Amino acid sequence: MIDPYRRYAVTLPVTTGGHAPPSVVVVHPTDTRGPGGRPVWASADGGLRVEIAGRVATVLTAPAGSARHPCLDAVPLP
Repeated sequence: MIDPYRRYAVTLPVTTGGHAPPSVVVVHPTDTRGPGGRPVWASADGGLRVEIAGRVATVLTAPAGSARHPCLDAVPLP
């Protein structure tokens, strides 16, 4: 199935016990497929790479220093 969206906002939570707000990163489709067979979406700098199914972003590569979570919220953007 082809994804009708061209970008998603992915929320990166803060480290446990941290008091900073979460970061939101916009990802765009790449020409690569991930281990789940879905397209890989990446941030502009390539620091965040995810596979998206519905509103769930499965993390393939996360930015340095971010809390490690296997699945994150993905919101489609117009």
